[in-house]
Order: sequence, then C-alpha cells, then structure tokens
Amino acid sequence: MSILPNHHHHPAAIGRHYRRRSHRVYAAATTPTKTRPKLEKLTINPTPLITPPKLDDPSLKSTWSHRAWVATGCTTVIASLAASLIGSIDSHIWLEPILSGFVGYLFADLGSGVYHWGIDNYGDASTPVFGSQIDAFQGHHKWPWTIIKRQFANNLHALARVTTYTVLPIDLIWHDQPVAMGFVGVASGCIMFSQQFHAWAHGTKSKLPPLVVALQDGGVLVSRSQHSAHHRPPYNNNYCIVSGVWNRFLDENKVFEALEMVVFFKSGRRPRSWSEPNSDWTESTVESPAMAD
Repeated sequence: MSILPNHHHHPAAIGRHYRRRSHRVYAAATTPTKTRPKLEKLTINPTPLITPPKLDDPSLKSTWSHRAWVATGCTTVIASLAASLIGSIDSHIWLEPILSGFVGYLFADLGSGVYHWGIDNYGDASTPVFGSQIDAFQGHHKWPWTIIKRQFANNLHALARVTTYTVLPIDLIWHDQPVAMGFVGVASGCIMFSQQFHAWAHGTKSKLPPLVVALQDGGVLVSRSQHSAHHRPPYNNNYCIVSGVWNRFLDENKVFEALEMVVFFKSGRRPRSWSEPNSDWTESTVESPAMAD
C-alpha cells in the first residue's frame, strides 16, 4: 500500500499567504443627492384693455383753468409784439425787428422738433415735470386722430402756461428793446400755438379753413403730408411741427440719430425709436363709435 506524501507547509509561507488574502480594497460609491428646485406659483397678470377716448371724454374738454392759461399766454405774446411795434415806431427801425421775428419763427420750429424728439423717445408718465406731456404724446401715437377732437384750450393750455411764466418776465425787463421783443413775440407765439398747427396737420383738407390750407400748401405751417410721415415706421423723422422747415435738414443729416448715440454712450439709455414698436406705440386703426361719427 502506497502512502501519499504529506505536504508540509512552512509556517512563514502560511503567514504570507494569509496576509496576502487579508488585504482587501473597499470602495464606497456615493451618489450626490439632487435637491428639487422650489417651484413658484404661476401667476398671470392680464393686460388691461386700453380703449380709445370717446367724444365726450372729459380729457378732451377745455376747463376754465385751461382757458385762463391760454388767455394769459396770449396776453404775454401780444404784449411782446406790441412792445416791438411801438419801439420800432419810436426808434424808426423796421428791418431789424422784422428779421428778428423771422429768426424767432425759425427758432420755434427747431425748438418744437427737439422737444418733440425728446418726449417721443425718453421718459414716461412718471418723469418729473414732463411726465404728463410724455404720456399725452404716447397716447397721440396710439390714436393720432384724437388731437382734432380736443377742444382749443385743452390742446394749448400746457404750452400757454410755460409761455406765461417765461415771457412775462422778459416783457417786463426788455420791453424797450424792439428787436428782442420781435424775436420773443414771434417765437413764443409759434411755440404756444404749435399744438394747434399740429392738430391742423391731422385735419381733413375739406374741413380746414381755406387760410390754413393755403398756409400749409405754402410751407408756412407744417403740412398734412409732411407730418403724416412721422406717424409711419420707423417713427424717427419729421419731428418739427410749426412749419416743418427744419425737418428735411435734420433728417437728411441724421441729427437726431447722432444725439441718440450721444445719449446712449453717456447714459446707456436707448430711445424708443430703436426698439420694435409695440402695441402701445403703433397707431390703432380702430376708432371708437363716438369718434367715427
């Protein structure tokens, strides 16, 4: 009978064997927990329906306060022109006061354009001092035809108030200067009545007085065809509303575009004319029943 050999293992070898088997690597895999974002409740604010003013809307009517301001504004303008006329007679000079009056006429048209450009492109109803004018002009862009429905004093009272505060002190100080009074009288008168010239530019030719139509056709007052371009895209031209004599020069030389770039680089404010016109800017083609009558 054969006896199988007995395999003897050295104790050191056995120790190495168990040490090798006892070295184990444990890896713990951790998965980051994702936090669920907090969902806010969706709220929908409906856009209020904006309707055009009706014919009997109080905002289109003249008040006694409006009439009083127009009366005082007219008084200060007439006082300037009278002082210029009397001074011309006393000093026997005629050419200089007439020329200064013509310069005042040109100045008024240019001033109306700069002012119109400013309130069309910058600010809103909350802007100090000019907020109401800005809001009114934005409404005018929405419904241009409302200007011909405004009563006379309602349309002119804001500029009449400014004219009174500005011209009255000048009348008191320089009343004996016929040349200066000629400029002040014509310039202030044209500026105060610029809103009426503006309204006539929206009127129908058959409904306007023949004299007004003749002055428009002669280029003395801003014409209907010229001003209508202001209410068409891109809404950035023909801002002057006294005679419109400056419009071509200002638009062809991109004067207002240059001013807009200056304002943008100095303050970062973009004019409204750079943005795609929205429903608050573009003209509404729907008239109220009262307006259509």
